[in-house]
Amino acid sequence: MKVRKELWFGFIIMGLIIAGTAVMLLSADTITNGHLGLMMLGLVVVAIMLGFPTAFTLMGMGMIFTWIAYEEDTGKTLTLMVQSAFKVMGNDVLISIPLFVFMGYLVERANLIEKLFKSLHLALARVPGSLAVATLFTCAVFATATGIVGAVVTLMGLLALPQMLRGGYDVRVSAGSITAGGCLGILIPPSVMLIVYGATAGVSVVQLYAGAFFPGLMLAGLYVLYVVLLAKIKPNLMPPLSAADRFVPLPPMTQTVSQAFSNTALPGLLRALKGSRNHDVPTGYILQQLGVALLPLALFLVVAGLSWNSNTAPPDAETLAARAQTAASAKAAAAGGGLQAAPGDVQEAPAEGGLAEPPADEGVQEPPAAAAGLQEPPASDEGVQEPPAADTGVQEPPAASTGVQEPPGASAGIQEPPGAAAAPAAAAERTPATRGWWIGTGVGALALLGFYALLSFQRLEIFKMLLGSFFPLVVLILAVLGSIVMGLATPTEAAAVGAFGGFILALAYRQFNLTMLRESVYLTAKTSAMVCWLFVGSAIFSAAFALLGGQELVERWVLSMNLSKTEFLILSQVIIFILGWPLEWTEIIVIFMPIFIPLLDNFGVDPLFFGLLVALNLQTAFLSPPVAMAAFYLKGVSPPHVTLNQIFAGMLPFMGIQVVAIVLLYQFPAIGLWLPQVLYK
Repeated sequence: MKVRKELWFGFIIMGLIIAGTAVMLLSADTITNGHLGLMMLGLVVVAIMLGFPTAFTLMGMGMIFTWIAYEEDTGKTLTLMVQSAFKVMGNDVLISIPLFVFMGYLVERANLIEKLFKSLHLALARVPGSLAVATLFTCAVFATATGIVGAVVTLMGLLALPQMLRGGYDVRVSAGSITAGGCLGILIPPSVMLIVYGATAGVSVVQLYAGAFFPGLMLAGLYVLYVVLLAKIKPNLMPPLSAADRFVPLPPMTQTVSQAFSNTALPGLLRALKGSRNHDVPTGYILQQLGVALLPLALFLVVAGLSWNSNTAPPDAETLAARAQTAASAKAAAAGGGLQAAPGDVQEAPAEGGLAEPPADEGVQEPPAAAAGLQEPPASDEGVQEPPAADTGVQEPPAASTGVQEPPGASAGIQEPPGAAAAPAAAAERTPATRGWWIGTGVGALALLGFYALLSFQRLEIFKMLLGSFFPLVVLILAVLGSIVMGLATPTEAAAVGAFGGFILALAYRQFNLTMLRESVYLTAKTSAMVCWLFVGSAIFSAAFALLGGQELVERWVLSMNLSKTEFLILSQVIIFILGWPLEWTEIIVIFMPIFIPLLDNFGVDPLFFGLLVALNLQTAFLSPPVAMAAFYLKGVSPPHVTLNQIFAGMLPFMGIQVVAIVLLYQFPAIGLWLPQVLYK
């Protein structure tokens, strides 16, 4: 019997793990509980690779090794199990998981993906590698809405793979596009993986969602860039679409307007409104098409108006106070420049003519030299009078009495002299729009003019298809993510809104029925139970590992290497990358993150930033053989001539792109940290 290559690979990995564990035990002078913990870790990985259920393997190993280490105290094992399970069940963050999963199954069964793919591939028909680019876009949007990798890869394998093969696309490119795009759902929010990491590492899920947004878009953009460049360099791998594939049939009345007036949508519809000259096309139909065509203009006007209102809004009280403080400091520095000596030049020598320190109860005395150039007002006989602002803690220099006026905005934090009562009214006036706003609005207006100049009736039909498939999903995603990121709702509340939105979409597309609801509820319960049991098993395993001292051994080993922060991050990401070959992301998160997280403080690594690196890295768990689940999902629905080795070969370039994305995120941390810092710091 011939054993497949991936099985040989798995057996070799298991052999190396067992051999390494044996060497560790044999080289130790004495076998401590910490060594038992490391042996437990190695056996868990081998057992999972052999196919044992992950959750129950973790629970069983944790309890068995705890009992072995503390056989005289059996109650400690039972206490560990009960307390760990109770801690997981009391975690409020996990409530959002079944709601997000339920939203995903509802959206999946609304049959939006077929319409979405068709409209996107027609809209991108002139882009090199348009079918692969449309596949990546469709996978990104649909994976974001569902978060279920297996469902997205399977559906796109049924829908996109046959079309790409009929279009002459290379099997490896087609398979790589589908599998890589389908895996984006575990990174781009709302992602169940980020919830699992947040609950495991104690990091805010809201900040994780905000931080993962731009890295997810960056990874999807790198995928698209790779496909477009490959199509330009090697067009034989991805031939352009034929004219027949790009053809969009027009409705009869639209065809009449197009032939009678103009094929450009906006001028043709406007000319068709001239009473009896509309060639028996109902005016209501023309107005309806015109309304659809003018939607981008309406959206542009709304965005321009809101941005202008925000850009020209009068400054708030805090801004006014800051400006007043800055102006007062600048004025004090300018006014005191000719009267005050530098701190290092002040000598306590009255006989030399320097500045003498007066007694504290006599007030501030003017130096003799000041009398020649500045005349004090009559009140100076009693000493320098403090201005009204003195009680706020800001001291005015002596030169302030020469008539220098405070800026109007200073009224927010410093008292103005009489006569400045009109300052608040002046400060409340709108500020002029910035140059950036004018540039952005001008670029948007030019883009809108170009859009309408190129908007034919065929493109209008494609735009209508996008309105019916792409935009509802985008609105649902933005509503869920926006409410979480902007702090309007917790992840659990937003997940409930998303589930309701999926229900509304299923109703709107007339796909909702009791069979669909029953299947969605069953699959949601099945997936949620799996995740919850994984958490229970992970909690028991992690507690046992720490109790045995395995965590302490790992920490001592890592610290003994005297690694820098960069070296530690490279080591940890390489380990996670290698673990992605035999394990899925769930096992990596629940088993190994509790080992890495306690080490972060020693190297000054932000757990949020580390989580973003891990999220990018865990894409490899679905794309790396021999346990690349995305490949097996696709193989199950692909034609017989598509081999598993071809699918693996197609995924390898996208794995390289993931490594590039990790490097970019490390070199430019602001890609992931900018949005959380702006919103929550």
